[in-house]
Amino acid sequence: QVDVVESGGGWAQPGGSLRLSCSASGNCCRNHCMGWFRQVAGKEREAVATLVTDQDGWEWYADSVKGRFIISRDNVNGTIYLQMNGLNIDDTAMYYCAAESYGAWCYEGKYNYWGQGTQVTVSS
Repeated sequence: QVDVVESGGGWAQPGGSLRLSCSASGNCCRNHCMGWFRQVAGKEREAVATLVTDQDGWEWYADSVKGRFIISRDNVNGTIYLQMNGLNIDDTAMYYCAAESYGAWCYEGKYNYWGQGTQVTVSS
């Protein structure tokens, strides 16, 4: 049993910041991709940012968040983070954390384990 748990969502004004956290516990993981994805009702889920937990320099960002979001990891605590700065209304979505990819690339969205999601709402 693997549990992926997100936290840190909420409301922010345009230009504001939020920080999401995600931990994967249990018998996880057979590979080291973890990432953040988001979905708006009625639209497909999209990759936001991914990383490789045991290697630096493999961070990937969607073009829409480059320069504003930062993905990071704390291997001691088995946690990844998504620091979201310069939020805008288009960032409003349910954000999901994922662990253990079975795809060729971390950003493909092919993961064995997903969290329940945390809502991020950006509005004035």
